Amino acid sequence: MDQEVIVRFPPSPTGYLHIGGARTALFNWLFAQKTGGKLILRIEDTDVERSTEESIQGIIEGLKWLGITWDEGPYFQSRFINEHLEAAQKLLESWHAYKCFCTKEELESKRQAAMKQKSDIKYDGTCRHLTPEAVAEREAAGIPFTIRMKVPRGKGSVSFEDIVYGKIDHKYEDIEDFVVVRSNGQPLYLLSNTVDDIRDRITHVIRGQDGLSNAHKQILIYQALGAPIPQFAHMSLTLDPKKAKISKRKHGELVAIHFYKEHGFLPWAFVNFLVLLGWATHESREIFSREELIEAFSLQGISRVNSIFNVKTDDPKFFTDPKAISINAHYLRNLPIEEIEPYVRAELEKEGIWDPEYEGSKRQWFLDTIELIRSRFHVTTDFVTRGRAYFSEDYSIEPKALKKNILKHERLKEWFPVMADRLQAIKKFTVEESENTIRAMAEELGLKVGILTNGIRAVVTGQLAGPGLFDVLVAVGQHRVVERLQKAVELFE
Repeated sequence: MDQEVIVRFPPSPTGYLHIGGARTALFNWLFAQKTGGKLILRIEDTDVERSTEESIQGIIEGLKWLGITWDEGPYFQSRFINEHLEAAQKLLESWHAYKCFCTKEELESKRQAAMKQKSDIKYDGTCRHLTPEAVAEREAAGIPFTIRMKVPRGKGSVSFEDIVYGKIDHKYEDIEDFVVVRSNGQPLYLLSNTVDDIRDRITHVIRGQDGLSNAHKQILIYQALGAPIPQFAHMSLTLDPKKAKISKRKHGELVAIHFYKEHGFLPWAFVNFLVLLGWATHESREIFSREELIEAFSLQGISRVNSIFNVKTDDPKFFTDPKAISINAHYLRNLPIEEIEPYVRAELEKEGIWDPEYEGSKRQWFLDTIELIRSRFHVTTDFVTRGRAYFSEDYSIEPKALKKNILKHERLKEWFPVMADRLQAIKKFTVEESENTIRAMAEELGLKVGILTNGIRAVVTGQLAGPGLFDVLVAVGQHRVVERLQKAVELFE
């Protein structure tokens, strides 16, 4: 592209960064990265009553966690209100807008009358043709007014080519004279957003499909102010399984980015999941490195079909979209251990079971243990839930494991101490020696070896399943394995 690409992400700080906002930010960031352009972060904080500093920080922290960087900002829209009002004055002076003195009551009466006549519910232009004298008279009387755009009349239309949805055409006759400044002097989003985009030299507006209904109105403002019109790319929406738009009010924290950070998702894994919501390559790939995704990304890959985010499923193991879990598990199991280690450490620290020796004499054991147990894990929190027994004595036995692998065989009460003694007697505690010892005991007792190994697994790890048991025993360590088997008799009391 000859012209430098400049895009923006303009969140409203009225709550946390959610899935939809993060996806919009991601697509803008990817496009800027792909084209060597700029991404501007603009905080649209003109809703004073609902905007909070906490929300601003939450949005910034969420973007940073995802690895989405910006080149300029954050700018705050509230600091540019004078520019927005100056633009409104230019619109008035150029006769592209006019002052409307109709009251709320009058407008409601017109709306009701239109409903009864089953005609279009839009402003009828009562104040459109007021003479300068009539306007001055009303102003002198102190009558409040809004400022409305004077939409051209006739057979023309507003047409533009949306990168995703193709040609969009709105006839002038279907567009009402819309308000750009409220009667309290507050500019509306349509005006403020457009003026900000003009000032920031935005070349591409990449946003949700719900913004498509405003694009033609904003184009009229661009034209009236004599500014170049950016290219529009409206992204299909992300819906819940019932085909309803995801929202903070309806779905709560299940659509919040911080929820996934707190529940053990790796940042890039979640980015990889987010980009697949309404975007795809010709090869239908699902796993991308950062460099691969930037190289593969294009606005033409955005689907017109709304994507589904499964915020709830019937499987309690999957507290969110199964694909998000699956992609995270892929990264958790395949990234170099050194990249996984900081996230595991953070989970252990949060639970108060981090041992400083994991950075010292126990470092190799720590890395080897992560390697051993991560193959069945989906999120990093699994290391302190399902994998807790490797790092702490404060762990519980999964109810199913207790019932199926221990209490089902009551004689384990007498066998556990014997197994403890035999394992303690091993001079060199290896996978081979521990396996030979347990198999020999099972043969003596005339048992299937699974009765003993399943019981040991439940006692030593608290789980029904996991890596190979004898690898597990060596990882947990001879001393701890023996102590846990000796203490296991208490489970039968």
